[in-house]
Amino acid sequence: MTTVDPAPPPPMRLRELVFGAAGAAAVRAAARLGVADALDDTPMTAEALAAEVKTDPRTLRRLLRALSCQGVFTERPDGTFAHTEMSRLLREDDPQSLRYIALWCTEPWTWDVWPKLDEAVRSGRNVFQDVYEREFFSYLNEEAPESAHVFNRAMTTSSRQSAQDVAELLDLHGVSSVADIGGGQGHVLTSLLDKYPDLHGTLLDLPGVAGNADPRLREGGSLASRARVVAGDCREDIPVQADVYIIKNILEWDDDSTRRTLANIRRAARPGARVVVIENLVDDSPSMRFTTAMDLLLLLNVGGAKHTRQSMVERLTDAGLVIGEIRPVNAYLHAFECTVPA
Repeated sequence: MTTVDPAPPPPMRLRELVFGAAGAAAVRAAARLGVADALDDTPMTAEALAAEVKTDPRTLRRLLRALSCQGVFTERPDGTFAHTEMSRLLREDDPQSLRYIALWCTEPWTWDVWPKLDEAVRSGRNVFQDVYEREFFSYLNEEAPESAHVFNRAMTTSSRQSAQDVAELLDLHGVSSVADIGGGQGHVLTSLLDKYPDLHGTLLDLPGVAGNADPRLREGGSLASRARVVAGDCREDIPVQADVYIIKNILEWDDDSTRRTLANIRRAARPGARVVVIENLVDDSPSMRFTTAMDLLLLLNVGGAKHTRQSMVERLTDAGLVIGEIRPVNAYLHAFECTVPA
């Protein structure tokens, strides 16, 4: 039977850290093989699971043993394997599924850029272009369609899981129009339109994303009469006027892209318009290991960063926005309520 390791002494903990790629690869393998989907509520042997996911039973047992040490699956005294809270999150049908986020954080390009972290730290810029000779999102959309699909699914998962929290936080009574900038498939927007039946909304995102917007927002959808989907790049232009602009988890690029996006908001918005910026904060999170790791990955791929509360305040102030309340959305997100001055 495999058990979860207790907290190890420092020498072993350091050894575990330098083998961290093995843990990430094991989670990725389980997700790609569909092991969590094949295992239901009844514990199964490695042999039975192997038949379901079409793998060698001996090597699948080794994978399950490695994951069980981390609390992903558990091995029972009779040698069968069962779900844990973590392994269920790899199921595609779980309401809180993290399957695509697990895949996104372990995509093939990540294995090429992580070893160059020292170069990124030394230079202060991304190394992705050095490796792939093109900007990150251009590479995804032009050279890596499967990775782009995983990215979009991961962002959809993240947005869907937090959309209701955003809708509960924001008071839009008396507001006529809202714009969700870089809003992916529009889960935040649909939640707000559901909550406020007199509200009209616009979703702006890149063409490849906007084309896959939530069907309720598109022609023939249940919210289409109050919604507009606009294809565009918020770093280049924001051709939308609204009473409230929402910018969620996109101001993590390089500083120039962040500056251009906020300047475009200022240019588009009428005086008195509200701008709500929603971000994870690297200095105010219950999961610093995850947030700081994502911060380093942003450095590697786009030269970006997770914000501290102070760095977010500085960027919003530099853009000429007037900051009001800063409120938690949930345990992981904060909302910066701003207004556009006259």
